[in-house]
Amino acid sequence: MTRLLAIAALLAAPAFTPAYGQSLNLGGSPGAAPQPVNITAAGGISWSQDDQTVTASGNAQAVRGDVTVTADELVAHYHKAPATGAVSAATPAAGLEQGGGQLTELDAIGHVHIFTPTENAWGDRAVYSLSQKVLVLTGQHLKLTTPHDTITARDSVEYYTEAHMAVARGQALIVADDGRSISADVITGYLASAATPAETAALDNAGSLQKVEAVGHVVIHTTSDTATGDTGVYLPPTGQARLGGNVHITHGPNELAGSDALVNMKTGVATLLAAPGGQVSGVILPNSGGGKP
Repeated sequence: MTRLLAIAALLAAPAFTPAYGQSLNLGGSPGAAPQPVNITAAGGISWSQDDQTVTASGNAQAVRGDVTVTADELVAHYHKAPATGAVSAATPAAGLEQGGGQLTELDAIGHVHIFTPTENAWGDRAVYSLSQKVLVLTGQHLKLTTPHDTITARDSVEYYTEAHMAVARGQALIVADDGRSISADVITGYLASAATPAETAALDNAGSLQKVEAVGHVVIHTTSDTATGDTGVYLPPTGQARLGGNVHITHGPNELAGSDALVNMKTGVATLLAAPGGQVSGVILPNSGGGKP
């Protein structure tokens, strides 16, 4: 039978800056009215006063505001509030609701799905630290989606609430909704944010990627070209990208090589740059659409 635990005192934890559209964030918003973390589980809920944990097993779910976490098992770690003393072992839920505990970390284990009305994240395990304001996803088939982009990785996907930043490690890949993509060993994406609801109303791209930094085996695909390099910086709102280090650009059978390149991922136009004192080189086949790059 499904059981319910409302952990209202967890609201004593430090509040987070609201992300307004990319807030995979259980910390709550500064200045907002307290919100409980509601945990349900088909297999039951256990509470350990010694370990200071609440464990929900079997189709477990935690909900706070617009953020929902589902997993095979959820473990909520809390600290006892010094002013209120120990939580009653007989009534853990009531004790927490009265201010007996402060949520410090939420662990999700097995078939993890974290979502808001506009964002989703998947993995085998997730650790959400309220003190560090960081969500770390690990396991198979890691994925984070925003309204306009999909981020995948082999090793981990990290989400930093206050910095509005996501980091994908190991065969990292970002695919835009129009098919453009960038892959690398490590990709750091900075998402749009707003400080107030009024500013949010003026930001029609809130939640989308504003800047991407890529390191190691960088590959950029536009609708017509492929560009590779050692490092890259990409600005999705303008479609402009800059690659550095051992740059190669291919357009059909045509190939260019140099030290740096500017790539417009919206138009597909790529401009190769030479290092100081160096030169660019390439092979252009006649009648092969060699006007680009």
